[in-house]
Amino acid sequence: MKMSSNMPGAATMDCADVAPGAGLLASEAALQAASPASLDEIVLAAPATTLERQHLLALALRALKPGGALKVSANRNRGGLRLRRELEGFGCKVDEHSGHHARMCHAVRPETVIGLDEAIRAGALRFDDALGLWTQPGLFAWDRIDAGTALLVAHLPALAGQGADFGCGLGVLARDVLQRPAVTHLWLIDNDARALAAARRNIVDSRAAFVHADVATHRFAAPLDFVVANPPFHAQGQESRALGIAFIAAAARGLRKGGQFWCVANRHLPYEATLAASFGKFTEIAAKDGFKIMTATK
Repeated sequence: MKMSSNMPGAATMDCADVAPGAGLLASEAALQAASPASLDEIVLAAPATTLERQHLLALALRALKPGGALKVSANRNRGGLRLRRELEGFGCKVDEHSGHHARMCHAVRPETVIGLDEAIRAGALRFDDALGLWTQPGLFAWDRIDAGTALLVAHLPALAGQGADFGCGLGVLARDVLQRPAVTHLWLIDNDARALAAARRNIVDSRAAFVHADVATHRFAAPLDFVVANPPFHAQGQESRALGIAFIAAAARGLRKGGQFWCVANRHLPYEATLAASFGKFTEIAAKDGFKIMTATK
């Protein structure tokens, strides 16, 4: 049996077409579900962060039969230059190929894999004592409280009614929002099931509901009273302003008339025109340490 990730181009093994990091989640979920030593071949595109990448490689090697083939690619500057060394560290025999800004490694799973369980544990969901949160390597700000999120928390008003946390991540914003007794319901929405798994552990509140979906396309059954967000602005390792623009449009669509949108963004991101077009007007509440807090009312 063979398994391929859902990453663009990964199945063709053309380094120029592979988009490392995109669609990693589905591959991880499939590998977690796969029985040990059950697969003959796995094709993956590896993420940039070390613990996350080694975790995924270890899951793949666990799922492969001895002698099974692992074909994995990564952008040369986002983990690709370390792929061969990491695979050899697991005890694999590796052939390496170079393509357009990428490295491709073809590895054979040895009878005994070195350090398999350690790599799986190092990249798995865990409780971080310093953060006081459940988290996992590879998630946004997985080992710290993001400064932009902290700034937004410091400026959120006395919210009330039913709202949503767009791109909830670990649930840092949601945890603060739910401290307000006038909040009756909060949807935490994220397209990364790993983030939702952490958020479910971090938010134990009957008013919270967790939605695995794309903010840009998700529709709520009833209009929202408020939306909070720290929109992502990177896709496949590249800056993408389209993500934040999609969050703003989704907020404008989901809010009731008079509903409030609160967000934080990096200072250089030009979301003002989109806010004005979507809401008519907006206000910049604060700016600090390269971030800005903006609010708009529908």
